[in-house]
Amino acid sequence: MATPLVTRFAPSPTGYLHLGHVRSALEGWRAARQAGGRFLLRLEDIDATRCRPQFADAIIEDLTWLGLDWDGPVRRQSEQFADYRAALDRLEAQGLLYPCFCTRRDIQAEIARAGGAPQGPLGAPYPGTCRHLAAAERAARRADGADYALRLDIAAALAITGPLSWDENGRIVPADPLPLGDVVLARKEVPTSYHLAVSVDDAVQEVTLVTRGVDLFAATPIHRLLQALLGLPAPGYRHHSLLLDAQGRRLAKREGAPTIRAMREAGAGPAAIIAAAEAGA
Repeated sequence: MATPLVTRFAPSPTGYLHLGHVRSALEGWRAARQAGGRFLLRLEDIDATRCRPQFADAIIEDLTWLGLDWDGPVRRQSEQFADYRAALDRLEAQGLLYPCFCTRRDIQAEIARAGGAPQGPLGAPYPGTCRHLAAAERAARRADGADYALRLDIAAALAITGPLSWDENGRIVPADPLPLGDVVLARKEVPTSYHLAVSVDDAVQEVTLVTRGVDLFAATPIHRLLQALLGLPAPGYRHHSLLLDAQGRRLAKREGAPTIRAMREAGAGPAAIIAAAEAGA
């Protein structure tokens, strides 16, 4: 018996939805509905400084108004910290995490001292400054209340998993997370980061196909590595093209992309907004 297709749409409630979001939601919704599968809604709201309840409510309202329904309850990441903590504990038991006490300025200064660093797919990788701190120094800094992030030792992790790959819409893609550097998986006050949360959530929600923008293609090797380390199932992936503005930039909140809320207030109906999202695809 074939495994039912399960997709998801996972926006962050840091603002109102815009056409780029609709494009992404449509990808997952149509894939699930055409296959007789399930379409899930997740709110990635772990950033307490930027996420707002009114934006979460607006996302749900706008999707409903557009006619994009979902199956089951909405999963809110801010309510799932126990799941992420358990995953962190498992990685820590494997000796794969270390505390990093560097500020962004410290990291930039270290990269500059080393003569610059080649830009990886997600920017300049972390230079590994805190990777080799003695256990006693790590413990002392934590005891003193220093801020820190927990980083994943990528090289040590790959020594456990060996080579990895993922299914990109029927094509097998090698997954090499090494150029991304030792990514942050949690911070002192928050037991998760995007990379850890999304990997755990997709497994908990039994997602079988991740549909998301091509801007996240470069992050997929990290997600495959975490899936392998945590014994989680590997979904298939389909990274779709992005909607661009007149200047060729990705539609984004910070660039002032027109919101669905504003388009609704200007008189646009659901069909017109969905057509506009598809026209730019």
